[in-house]
Amino acid sequence: MKPARFDYERPRDLGAALELLAGENVTAKVLAGGQSLGPLLNLRLVQPDLVIDITAIPEMIRVEQGVDHLVLGACITHADIEDGRVPDVTNGAMRDVAAGIAYRAVRNRGTIGGSLTSADPSADWVSALAALGAEVVLRGPGGTRTLAIDDYIIGALETSLATGELLEAVRIPRLSKTARWAYVKKCRKTGEFAHAIGAILIDPSAATARVVIGAIDSAPIVITSAAELFGGRITGDYKDRFDARVADVLLAKAGVSNPAHRHIHVNVLKRAVREAAA
Repeated sequence: MKPARFDYERPRDLGAALELLAGENVTAKVLAGGQSLGPLLNLRLVQPDLVIDITAIPEMIRVEQGVDHLVLGACITHADIEDGRVPDVTNGAMRDVAAGIAYRAVRNRGTIGGSLTSADPSADWVSALAALGAEVVLRGPGGTRTLAIDDYIIGALETSLATGELLEAVRIPRLSKTARWAYVKKCRKTGEFAHAIGAILIDPSAATARVVIGAIDSAPIVITSAAELFGGRITGDYKDRFDARVADVLLAKAGVSNPAHRHIHVNVLKRAVREAAA
């Protein structure tokens, strides 16, 4: 099957893109890398009147490093991150995540912003960036606003993007030197969608932890104060203190009713805890 007919525009600045997106009586879709949008067009699951290619807009490929954060434009590719063409403020965490996304051909074209806008529950950046405490910068007719990833992703394939808004950039906080990180996903084979994702960012020195359970049929479970998973406190022996029963209860509350599915998710998270402690 081939896409239905649509018009194509490649604006050179953000203002022009927003103007096109706000056009009356026009259904528009934004193209960044096309690795998510392309299949939807081919299957005619989306049939826009207009496709707006944002890859020529300077703001969408910008890289800005601050003292405590890194800003990546929405059109930065997975390969840009994997190959170290952009700075890494996560002690290698983002490079490892990028390297595990699908196949190299996908990583060459796919973008961090495109992945987040699609909000596929099994997409790597959806869970990984939530665990890293990242934020998205959204630009629309009313100006700019910033949201935490876990406020931006509100459901499976559902985001907080308002009508006429674009995801302009992602803001990633710099990890401390004492922070430990792990990201584990379960796939039947390389390149397939993940069936379970576990991500953990833990710093025993600061007694803090963020834990994410992803690839469920909704927004990821983001536990920003994760002491309950470790017997009520986060200490250096967190690997031994991890309580799988608490994780199982959280999954059940999130609507994962099948015990076998919960078992897979819990064991993936358990593996992430072990890897963070390694």
